[in-house]
Amino acid sequence: MSVARVTEISASSKKSFDDAIETGIERANNTLQNITSAWVKDQSVTVKGGKIDEYRVMLKVTFVLKD
Repeated sequence: MSVARVTEISASSKKSFDDAIETGIERANNTLQNITSAWVKDQSVTVKGGKIDEYRVMLKVTFVLKD
């Protein structure tokens, strides 16, 4: 039987939402082991001078705990 945990993280990118997601997963993978999935809970942008300055995502990352 496996036990999984879900943790919430935020990530950002100057390029796109997709890049923010990839950045978040890559960073989470440096700390968490056995990541099995991620759910994008929320997306937002910051705006400067009438243009998108930064893409932000809130992720719920699932990882399986070792025995």
